[in-house]
Amino acid sequence: MGMSLADQIPDGATVLIDTNPIIYLFEGHPLVAPFEPIFAAVDAGRIQALVTPVTLSEVVTGPLKAGKEALAERYRQAICAGNGWSLREIDADIAVLAARLRIRHRLRLPDAIQVAVAVHEGCHALVTHDRDFHGLTDLLVLGVKTPGQ
Repeated sequence: MGMSLADQIPDGATVLIDTNPIIYLFEGHPLVAPFEPIFAAVDAGRIQALVTPVTLSEVVTGPLKAGKEALAERYRQAICAGNGWSLREIDADIAVLAARLRIRHRLRLPDAIQVAVAVHEGCHALVTHDRDFHGLTDLLVLGVKTPGQ
């Protein structure tokens, strides 16, 4: 058996978790499988998970659109309640860094914000299922195999 994504993260590290893996976890989607060891490592206290307001907004959109207020609140609590998870607010430094990263890597603004928070906070990696991060050189991207990997 090969190395899991979590095996690539040292003990005590912080990773920024992008939206899709969290949605996969909450919805029990089959695509959560490669990310499960990371979520288990967070639950065990081996690593810390960081999320942004972008992720929180994207995660609760589906339940809110379906009129499931209680489910949206449960998702919010799961992300913001601690237990290895923390939400990093966006400040002026992160906003300017996001603009620079957006220009350098031709990222959409939400993606640039994700990367800016991860870089600013010294995250070991960005955990994602989004191929838009494939050319990123500012930090380790874990989750999606891209051509040449």
